[in-house]
Amino acid sequence: MKDVISIIFPKQIDNQFKGYKIALYAFYLLTAVTLWRSQHHLFAPDGGAQTIASIPLDTFTAQGSQAVIGVFGLWGLSQLIIGIIYLLVALRYRAMVPLMYVLMIVEYSFRAFYFPVAKSIPTTGIAPGAAINLPFVLFSVIMLIFIVVGHWKNESQIE
Repeated sequence: MKDVISIIFPKQIDNQFKGYKIALYAFYLLTAVTLWRSQHHLFAPDGGAQTIASIPLDTFTAQGSQAVIGVFGLWGLSQLIIGIIYLLVALRYRAMVPLMYVLMIVEYSFRAFYFPVAKSIPTTGIAPGAAINLPFVLFSVIMLIFIVVGHWKNESQIE
């Protein structure tokens, strides 16, 4: 377990990635998806609330609709910030990729399990974001396993 912790929280943060490359390439893809999603929530007139997430804004009061759109814009900003952090990790600090996968697991686990129960949002259909939460959790766990196993394999070849 101590070894896994040292992989997630490396003593030296550099551009060395010691896991299986598939996990790194997947991280590049997830970074691009995060950056794309952020711009839509930031710049779409409805923040993607109705056009993508199928939240029935037309049934809300004007103030309620504006509040939801504003929150989606803020969410887009948060996604942009984390996307920029992912991009920095992908380009310059690859030793932090395992930690980024842990953060993805936490984020998407909350989206998949906590929010639908504790803070559900009315929709007229299944939002794409809601549909991909659990697959993203599982995918991120698998990629983290690939990193840990690849790291162990690389370390054993050095010894």
